[in-house]
Amino acid sequence: MPIKIPSDLPAYEVLTREGVMVMSEDQAARQDIRPLRIGLLNLMPKKIQTENQFARLIGATPLQIELSLIRMSEHQAKNTAADHMESFYRPFSEIGDEKFDGLIITGAPIEHLEFGQVTYWDELQRVFDWTQTNVHSTFGVCWGGMAMINHFHGVPKHMLDHKAFGCYAHTNLAPASPYLRGFSDLCVIPVSRWTEMRQDEIDAAPGLKTLLGSDEVGPCLVEDREHRALYIFNHFEYDSDTLKQEYDRDVAENTPINVPRNYYPDDDPSRPPQNRWRSHAHLLYGNWINEIYQTTPFELDQIGH
Repeated sequence: MPIKIPSDLPAYEVLTREGVMVMSEDQAARQDIRPLRIGLLNLMPKKIQTENQFARLIGATPLQIELSLIRMSEHQAKNTAADHMESFYRPFSEIGDEKFDGLIITGAPIEHLEFGQVTYWDELQRVFDWTQTNVHSTFGVCWGGMAMINHFHGVPKHMLDHKAFGCYAHTNLAPASPYLRGFSDLCVIPVSRWTEMRQDEIDAAPGLKTLLGSDEVGPCLVEDREHRALYIFNHFEYDSDTLKQEYDRDVAENTPINVPRNYYPDDDPSRPPQNRWRSHAHLLYGNWINEIYQTTPFELDQIGH
């Protein structure tokens, strides 16, 4: 089944070209089925790129998905056209009474700030608390996941002395988890962050279970059953050239940056990078959507009870 998004959203044309099943609102209305309502709280500066990345993953499942784009009420995007934000995004202040089967909270390039220094931190904390009554399952990604695990469990993030940057092997620590169905014992995941979460501090927080982890870059995917949440600190959603874009940008700006490890063949940035995470990315988000489908109430108003 397809993902339902507005036909004039840029992702509609991108996903159609890639062969992902997409559906207009008129087509969806003719189907006698309740689509899963998935929200994307997009905190990234490149809104359209991030929309494409997550729509691609959740739109590849055999279920009908209705994707809603959400922004912070008290923060104005600087890197995306105002008409795009006006046309496709709703501020959190307008959706407080609505229910969602799933919510993705993205990362944000503000790792150097303490959580309390983020201009929209108060509202984001309200979002986290709102998920407990209005969202069936929440997926916090990179900084978004770090912020959620800090809010609910007090687990701190720690600055690294150099950027964790590249593609790293991660171990499947919970093969029986429904979120890791079909996963290999090892998988490669793109990493791009200046901060880390530490396994011993996650282990000390009751109710958390690490599903994927790396000896080199630490815990990656954490399940929080009590809060019906997953936290992932790395970037399965990245396109093949996303790390290249980040590297090229820093080189052009004379920002100190190491060549992303295990990304280019022979670590040679003159050669095209290879995507070695796409299949596991689709598995993870497909498993998440399936778990939502299996457990969410049919009546939306029963979510959170």
